[in-house]
Amino acid sequence: MLPYGLTMSATARFPVLPYLCACLLGICAVAGFWYGLGQPVILPDAATPTHKLQCASYTPFDKDQSPFDQPFVPRIERLDADLALLATRFECIRTYSQTGLEALPELARKHGLKIMSGAWVNGNATDTQKEINALIASANANPDVISAVIVGNETLLRKEVTEAQLVKLINQVKSQVKQPVTYADVWEFWLQHPAIAPAVDFLTIHLLPYWEDDPAGIDQAVKHVAEIRQVFGNKFAPKDILIGETGWPSEGRQRETALPSRVNEAKFIRGFVTLAEQNGWKYNLIEAFDQPWKRTSEGAVGGYWGLFDADRQDKGILAGPVTNLPHWPAWLGLGLALLLSTLLIGGRVRTTRSALLLPALGAVAGCTIVAWAELASVTSRFAGEWLWAALLVGLNLIILTHAALVLGQKEGWRARVFNALERRAGWWLAGAGFAAAVMMLGLVFEPRYRSFPSAALLLPALVYLIRPIRGPRRELGLLAFIIGAAIPVQLYREGLNNQQAWVWALVCVLMVLALARSVRKR
Repeated sequence: MLPYGLTMSATARFPVLPYLCACLLGICAVAGFWYGLGQPVILPDAATPTHKLQCASYTPFDKDQSPFDQPFVPRIERLDADLALLATRFECIRTYSQTGLEALPELARKHGLKIMSGAWVNGNATDTQKEINALIASANANPDVISAVIVGNETLLRKEVTEAQLVKLINQVKSQVKQPVTYADVWEFWLQHPAIAPAVDFLTIHLLPYWEDDPAGIDQAVKHVAEIRQVFGNKFAPKDILIGETGWPSEGRQRETALPSRVNEAKFIRGFVTLAEQNGWKYNLIEAFDQPWKRTSEGAVGGYWGLFDADRQDKGILAGPVTNLPHWPAWLGLGLALLLSTLLIGGRVRTTRSALLLPALGAVAGCTIVAWAELASVTSRFAGEWLWAALLVGLNLIILTHAALVLGQKEGWRARVFNALERRAGWWLAGAGFAAAVMMLGLVFEPRYRSFPSAALLLPALVYLIRPIRGPRRELGLLAFIIGAAIPVQLYREGLNNQQAWVWALVCVLMVLALARSVRKR
């Protein structure tokens, strides 16, 4: 079968064997890239049909809901289905508020679940008191279901009440309920506010290695949790300790050595559960279901702490094989489609160099452009971010078309498209440089919730590094200076152990070189 547009009379000038070999290698590269990302990993199970885990955090929001909906109206059928699913894996659930959860105790009773019931405490005294009153009433009405009550969650962390105000609320609840009473916060805040400990029946500490000031990588995360748990067990004995939140995100940006992924989430959860049950620790995993609304305030990573996804599908965190990219065949299909499209756009090639480079270009596109689309589908939170992601996809496709036509034939419609793109090539490079500068400055000045967009700009950087073009020299020079000056600052902020930061820095170096070469082109 001859390539598209090739006639028998042209075969003598067409380097068939190098072209076919390069196409085969390109297909293998794209297939290997996506299969490698999606390859399932086998780990020891944490939960089995005969072994339920202790507790998981539960919030009543469907994937299109949030606590900021006014008014928030819970969907009873969703709560019922959620608890039916969680009852197959857990003995109890932990809640954070009373609002919208009036029906939860009855549903928990129906499915054989216990509840650690929470009241949301904040800086508004009226709202807080409503929560406290509802917590007391629910605990007293459902003593067979509600096993403990939690007065406030990370309220001291948010600096919304004082230590004395919190102790007063805890004592109010203790005087009116029979269940054990606790307060929940990040472990460091228990050490900073020692007066809280005598007021509670047991301590509820949050241990999230990903969010630590000095993040623990996945290989050290469970060990870090064990060390902190040991410190608290010794310091606050004989009071019991509940690890009230621990978990690992399945998506999002890397923080130093802490890398979110489904496989890493499964490694952490399964390793932690094994250690906790060997040592008799009480624990609650965060969280039952992915919560898309959290991405608004916490970045992409905030929405992906669930053991099940937002559609209530099993992510493979607790048992069975787990993959970082469950839909990798679909992304592979798009990657191969881009490779084929590149070959069709390029058409006939006349030299061995072009015969090798055109399939290579398609393979790079089949990995990078599709990888950016996959990342954007996970990280984009609102219309502006979706639009930015779409514009970058469009820019990549324009540059891909331009590069394919440079390598291929320039006859008929291809010649017209090539001439139109060639006249504006400097602006395509300027657009890529502008995008790199904007995203680099974001990672320098506000990096906490921003993902690394390496895949979005690798193709433009490589294309215009290999083939520099004439463009607006001042603008290109300014962009090169901004990006280049920011690279060491970004690496310093991220830490030298952050592989995602290093990959982004490398892409930016390539972009700076591409811009600089084009600035010098006469």
